[in-house]
Amino acid sequence: MARTRKSPSKRRYGSAAKKSVGSAVRRSKRGTLKSGRGRRSKVKNRKQAIAIGLNQARRRGAKVPRRKSS
Repeated sequence: MARTRKSPSKRRYGSAAKKSVGSAVRRSKRGTLKSGRGRRSKVKNRKQAIAIGLNQARRRGAKVPRRKSS
């Protein structure tokens, strides 16, 4: 029986945003990614690192989905 190929799924964000998020995650692993007012506190949470990367990508005008409103 032949296997059918699945259609490629839609990406949530573009390659520029992917690079920005990857960079932020790497920097958080090294302990050089900082957040907060005056950049005092180090980022220890992976989700926070991803959020910072996506925010940087948004500022640069990369293809990133809108933030979810609360």
